Formats: sequence, structure tokens, C-alpha cells
Amino acid sequence: MKPNRHNLFRRLLRWSFAVAALALAAIAASETAVALLSRGRVFAAVEELPAKPAALVLGTSQYLSGGSPNLYFYNRVHAAAVLWRAGKVGAIVVSGDNSRPDYNEPDAMREALVAEGVPAEVIYTDYAGFRTLDSVVRMREIFGQSAFIVVSQEFHNRRAVVLARAHGLDAAAFNAEGAGRINGIRMWLRERPARVKLFLDLAFGKKPRFSGEPIEIAL
Repeated sequence: MKPNRHNLFRRLLRWSFAVAALALAAIAASETAVALLSRGRVFAAVEELPAKPAALVLGTSQYLSGGSPNLYFYNRVHAAAVLWRAGKVGAIVVSGDNSRPDYNEPDAMREALVAEGVPAEVIYTDYAGFRTLDSVVRMREIFGQSAFIVVSQEFHNRRAVVLARAHGLDAAAFNAEGAGRINGIRMWLRERPARVKLFLDLAFGKKPRFSGEPIEIAL
């Protein structure tokens, strides 16, 4: 290897190590911050939850790419139904992606909740919940709710609670069951950069993609 190529290779190697070290430090910092800022606000037992006016169910696809049911979806829906039956909330907002004519997370969640015995009149749909940030912030901006219970899996709930607190919202969270060990590992890996991005979004003042007309929740 010629000297100039050798030097270039060494510089690239040093930069690669520096970038990797920075990424690991960012992940570690975000993990610590999320754990601290969500402490005491994320619950696995419904009886321990403080009651709030409304629940926010964070969207996900009803079916996996192969066509099988998505347990993340059904477990979130079931957890929201448990909250309502326990009298912890008076209304439920289902928030998710509706960006394509053939894909509608909020309506799918609404139908599944009705099938679980939740009255249709207490369910409200947010069709612009494209990201967790959008869903959380729109609870106040569109639905007028500054205090609510987030419903998702624990890894997601902790990030959502931190987002809510950063925007001055009083949020607790109720953990839905997961979807098995393999899916849990995949989600754990996806969640690491999502938590770093959470703090980047907060640092740069990221806003929801869409606004809209207010929707009054009857409580």
C-alpha cells in the first residue's frame, strides 16, 4: 500500500472509531435520560394507574408483512379496553398512520376496540399520528387534553412519556403486553436510535407534521 493510501486508510479508521464512540455515547445518554424522566409514570398494573380523562393509543399495523396478526396492535387495543372497563379513562383517542387509501391504523384500532366491548361514542380517531411526537402533541393541540394515559408497549411508553413531559403534558402510561422474545429483540434494536432522535427532535423544536381543526372530547 502506498504511503498516501496508508495514511488515508488510517484517517478513515480513526474517524470511524470516533463516530462509533459518539453514537454509543449518545445511545447511553439517551437511555439514562429516558429511564430517569419516565420513572414513576409507567405502569404495568392497572390498579396502580392514576385516573386521567383520556387514553392515547399509539398506532401500529394490524397485520405483519406476511399477513399474520400483529400482537403489538392487538395487545395495545386490549390494554386500552382494560383501562376503560376499569374506569381509569372516560375517552380513548386512537392515533396512527392513514397516509395511504389502503392503510388506516386509527380505524382498525377503533373497530378492534368496539369488538372488545368499548362503546364507539367514547373512541376518537387521530388520522395524523405519523410519529409518536405527532400523536402526543396533538392530544393537546387537537383534542384539548393535557392529561392522559399513553397505551403501548413499555419500550414505547417510556419514550412517549418523556416527549409528553417535555411539552408540558401530564402523561402516565399503561404497558400492553409485548409480542414474544424475537419481536422484542427487534424492537429493542429499533428503539435505541429512536431514543436518540427523541432528544434531537426536542433540541431542534420538531413539530407535528399536520395541525387541524380542534376536536372536542365529551367527558
